[in-house]
Amino acid sequence: MILYPAIDIKNNECVRLKLGRMDQSTIYNKNPVDQAIIFERLGFDWLHVVDLDAAVSNSRINIDTILEIVNKTKMSIQLGGGIRDIKTIEFWLNAGVDSVILGTAAVNRPDLVIEAAKNFTNSISIALDSRDGNISIEGWEKSTNIKVEDLAKKYCDLGIRSIIHTDINRDGILKGLNIAESRSLANSSSIPVVVSGGLKSIEDIKNLILPENKILMGAIMGRALYDKKIDPSEALNLVNDKKKDQ
Repeated sequence: MILYPAIDIKNNECVRLKLGRMDQSTIYNKNPVDQAIIFERLGFDWLHVVDLDAAVSNSRINIDTILEIVNKTKMSIQLGGGIRDIKTIEFWLNAGVDSVILGTAAVNRPDLVIEAAKNFTNSISIALDSRDGNISIEGWEKSTNIKVEDLAKKYCDLGIRSIIHTDINRDGILKGLNIAESRSLANSSSIPVVVSGGLKSIEDIKNLILPENKILMGAIMGRALYDKKIDPSEALNLVNDKKKDQ
């Protein structure tokens, strides 16, 4: 079980969105690099970074900030947001990012996902973001009629590192993780699943480490960390103690 603290970057600031809406963002740190260092000092091994401007408008204004995070921390980093071609994937992997997340491309460019997975085994993740079980793309601005599980099945056995599964209806509002839906997705796919959207308290962590949820790879932690609804040390200790017991 991997806990991924999240840094969403908008205009070179660390923000959290409400229900994925760009017009409903809260600034938590004007310096995302400082925030990354804070998470590293707390003991996290991985970091989940999303370039919101790139996701919505293909803007490149946050590149230098993300590169600075990569260069100034030793955490493993998974990065998403506006990554829609091989050249960009190569750029970020060569820059030191450990896993590149393809979201919109997983819907519109299956050829890209297949090529990337073949060329960069275990370095490509796909973001399947959904409302009521249906995929949303382009920074969650566009809904589709594609079912999450149907799309996931297209990418099995390709060497995909993980599926980042976000329940948009819960994201950024501390509603609690939709563990049941993510577990169902994990059971229907050979690709490890990371659950995202709505983590609100230590109870979510306790649920994640239950035996029935062992199939899940990890979880994204966002607003609950920033609003101090959850003690990061307690969360990490729970997960690490569970690993020792296994």
